[in-house]
Amino acid sequence: MKLQLVRDDTPDADHNFGKFYFDGEYLGETLEDKDREGEAKVDGDTAIPRGVYKVIVSRSVRFNRRMPEVLGVPGFSGVRIHGGNTEEDTHGCPLLGLSRTPTGIRNCAPPNARLLEMLEAEGTAGREVWLEVL
Repeated sequence: MKLQLVRDDTPDADHNFGKFYFDGEYLGETLEDKDREGEAKVDGDTAIPRGVYKVIVSRSVRFNRRMPEVLGVPGFSGVRIHGGNTEEDTHGCPLLGLSRTPTGIRNCAPPNARLLEMLEAEGTAGREVWLEVL
């Protein structure tokens, strides 16, 4: 199965908005730190590089619950897809919500619960899930 995070074309912004899909089905809006493609990574303030990454469900020590984890991201560890409202909540992770605000996203619980349910079903069926960041 394939997840896609399609970033908006906002090269001068301090953050990136985008759209999130599961096998072509729209799940919600995303918010990430600035895409520093070709620049040095700034710890806790840089979006993950564009590419393809394996996604699993694992227990987050920070959040103390099972969450989607993005594996194999160069220069990053502990990348999770999760809820949050502003750039300050990202710490290098993609945030997922239902709608955009002028400064972020909101209504994060429904799409994150749905994503977790879909990922757990894929894992139970023995299918791998990959995230493509465009």
